[in-house]
Amino acid sequence: MKRFFKYSILMAVAALAVFCANPQQMAKLASMVKTDCTPKILECAGGQIAATYKISFPAKYFLQNAYMKITPELVYGDQKEVAADFWMQGEKIRDNYHTVPFKTASTVTRDVVFPYKKGMEKAELQLRVTIYNASKSKSWEYPIPFKIAEGTITTSLLARTDGVPYLEKNNYEFETIEEIETQILYDVNKSEVKASRLNTDDIKAFEKFLKEAGSDSKTDIKGGKIIGYASPEGPEDKNNKLSIQRAKSAKAAYDKTISKNANLNLNMSVEERGEDWEGFKKLVEKSDIEDKDLIIRVLSMYSDPVVREREIRNMSQVFQTLNSKVLPQLRRSRIVAEVNRKNYSDEELRQMIEVDDNRLTEEALLYAANLFDDNSKKESILKKAANKFNSWRACNNLAALAIQNKKPEEAKRWLDKIQNKTAGYYNNLGAIEMQKGNADQAAEYFYMAKGENGELIDAAKENLGALLIQDGDYDGALEILDGVDGFHHGLALILKGRNDDALKVLKKENDPDESYLRAIIAARKGDVTTCENELVKSFEKKVYEDRIDNDIEFAPLQ
Repeated sequence: MKRFFKYSILMAVAALAVFCANPQQMAKLASMVKTDCTPKILECAGGQIAATYKISFPAKYFLQNAYMKITPELVYGDQKEVAADFWMQGEKIRDNYHTVPFKTASTVTRDVVFPYKKGMEKAELQLRVTIYNASKSKSWEYPIPFKIAEGTITTSLLARTDGVPYLEKNNYEFETIEEIETQILYDVNKSEVKASRLNTDDIKAFEKFLKEAGSDSKTDIKGGKIIGYASPEGPEDKNNKLSIQRAKSAKAAYDKTISKNANLNLNMSVEERGEDWEGFKKLVEKSDIEDKDLIIRVLSMYSDPVVREREIRNMSQVFQTLNSKVLPQLRRSRIVAEVNRKNYSDEELRQMIEVDDNRLTEEALLYAANLFDDNSKKESILKKAANKFNSWRACNNLAALAIQNKKPEEAKRWLDKIQNKTAGYYNNLGAIEMQKGNADQAAEYFYMAKGENGELIDAAKENLGALLIQDGDYDGALEILDGVDGFHHGLALILKGRNDDALKVLKKENDPDESYLRAIIAARKGDVTTCENELVKSFEKKVYEDRIDNDIEFAPLQ
């Protein structure tokens, strides 16, 4: 009986050997082959889907006289992408393929890459296996292909490739503080105010301004100052006293005559400055005096007023000119009104744009363009500034508006009108090339978009970060985006798995783009409530509402 049992076992082993000696039977024993894939859920990076698959064979499986062909296929919907075949051979095959041993278990690892195409979000990565005999005259497929990965994360595709334009800033101020002034001139070494010196055109214009300002609701003059000077000639002590006397006499003249004529009495402080070397230098610089450079050099060489005067007097011919043209203008008192002007409010600007914008300055027009949501209205206001003031900033902002509207050719026409090649100009050139799909040319312009401090402006960093994310270089994107909070910085951090760090730079609560990224982070953490709340906010942009059904990031919560 025992002898019969042993005989039966030997017969079974022999039968199995015969069974496995036929390559066809390798296909029938497909369940003995194991597969694995990294990652389990595919991911699109740099416009490609990359994976690494493993196929493991048990001992005495891969026959010595057999071939095996592995065909990776990415199946999505009714379409598929097929990668290059990978061939293996048994030990007795004398070909140039990868050899798999028969007696020992073995594992083969291969990389595979597919170009991303729309619809691959719900793709399956399959390995189709075909067995061939030694002559390749016959073939047998595994009953079903191995499904080794399912779904594709396409979060990297959220990078904006339409370019972030740069808007040049305006200098519009709601309030401006300025000084309006006039002056009283004196005879040499005198401090008395002559009546004729209060009847000049300059004094009358000053009085008229004060009178009109007093009744103007947008102009506020709370006070001012009266400053006495002496020309830098003669003893310094005497000139210091003379400047004090002139300040006092000017104050008296203001109180008695100017304030009454202007019907506006201001609180005026009184100061004295002594010898007016600063005024002297300014007048010389503006003059046509032949040796003015020599005079300026003397002023820079000597700080002692006595030495200065002596050196200048030594230039006798020059001093005669100074004595007739410059020094008389320094025997003076300045009367300065400190004026606070209120500019147009937002509502007033909106009304003036609709009714009469001819009174608006370049700065007011550049600012007013930001008060309207209607792009056609923005464009109309900026064109007014460009045409009326030859405003290069308006041209740049018109280009930015065209970029936002995805009209690169129109944007380029506006930039062509600009002579002032600023950082914003180069950024917007890059955004134009970005929209045209010329990534390399776009990057070249972005790297030229440096501000006065020599660093790239934030818009250029945003755009370069987007290009690097698009290329799959997440580390490079993080380096360029360091210090720039917002969408692309948060996206790069998410793609590196740094979700908590991403939340720190996604600070805009009511921004649909940033809300969508926060929803992804919440989904990865299993926080259903936060995920749903952020998704609702992101749906202000329909693109996100359309995207969510195919976004594998949210599959665990569905």
